[in-house]
Amino acid sequence: MTVVKDAPKPFKERRKQPLQNAAVVAIENYLDDLDGQAPGNLYDMMIGEVERALFHAVMERTRGNQSKAAAILGINRSTLRKKLRLYSLID
Repeated sequence: MTVVKDAPKPFKERRKQPLQNAAVVAIENYLDDLDGQAPGNLYDMMIGEVERALFHAVMERTRGNQSKAAAILGINRSTLRKKLRLYSLID
């Protein structure tokens, strides 16, 4: 498994709030950082970023065990492997 390089380690939010709240804050921060520039292809970019982070975190949590990761994600192992290759998380 490849480790995400240069990825900042964010603080861990410990309050019991929906994951959606963190996503809203992150998206608002991203849009603010654009400083008035219109984003292009925002949907695909956000889905890719979140999906990559999800797969990376689950693979870390399962210590690279693809069977466990697929079960946690609710997908089959071949789909998991396809996504891991897509995001360069495996060779």
